[in-house]
Amino acid sequence: MKTVALPSGEQVPALGQGTWYLGENRATRAEELATLRLGLDLGLTLIDSAEMYGEGLAEELVGEAIEGRRDEVFLVSKVYPHNASRQGAVAACERSLRRLKTDRLDLYLLHWRGSIPLEETLDAFDVLIRAGKIRHFGVSNFDVEDMEELASLPRGSSVATDQMLYNLTRRGIEYDLFPWLRKRNIPIMAYSPIEQGRMLKDRALQNVAARHGATAAQAALAWLLNHDGLIVIPRSGKTEHVRENCAALDLKLTDEDLADLDRAFPPPKEARPLEML
Repeated sequence: MKTVALPSGEQVPALGQGTWYLGENRATRAEELATLRLGLDLGLTLIDSAEMYGEGLAEELVGEAIEGRRDEVFLVSKVYPHNASRQGAVAACERSLRRLKTDRLDLYLLHWRGSIPLEETLDAFDVLIRAGKIRHFGVSNFDVEDMEELASLPRGSSVATDQMLYNLTRRGIEYDLFPWLRKRNIPIMAYSPIEQGRMLKDRALQNVAARHGATAAQAALAWLLNHDGLIVIPRSGKTEHVRENCAALDLKLTDEDLADLDRAFPPPKEARPLEML
């Protein structure tokens, strides 16, 4: 398994498992549980969730999937912006821990910017770290100005990651945000890496995949995994898809492949606002 170093030096898997929309349908729950557990067996031991996902249903699913295997997992969850006050974030984390059936999170993220001052959220994260309820903190959907504000605050420079929308069709961060983070050795965590499937019919992507006997999804994941300092968290609720995702780790794109993908999905030539889903 390729790994990525957090600013602390800790290594985490470069390919993990997302859980957005999982746990919301009883009819698919058994297969989703089997998929998460198979992912762990295959080495995809970073699992990302959030209190927002199904209003806690995804966390409950993850808690069941990792029962008896907690120490194998690098567990990530996120707090709503409106819960990110000094007291609110602590209470929200405790609710997440109960749903996840664990005593700690490895990484706790502020899901996006809200009206609560960042100083309050950082105070809450500090309380949670000192209590042993979280090991690292990070942010999600923070653009350059947000990261600069965060870095200017006491403890803000200890941020472990910025989770954001990044894939072949959403390359705006390459102009300014990605370089800003890379300069400071802060890894990116890329969600919706195949744009929820919308990019998979692109002819250029399919042609690149065909050269390697791979699927378009595998080629899109391999493009992301080709970057250093990048953690990729595709969501999958089916066992065949998590096997497909894992096989992307063995797909090595050539210079020709990368050039073809740059022509089909051009990198940005100017700054763009951070995109979100």
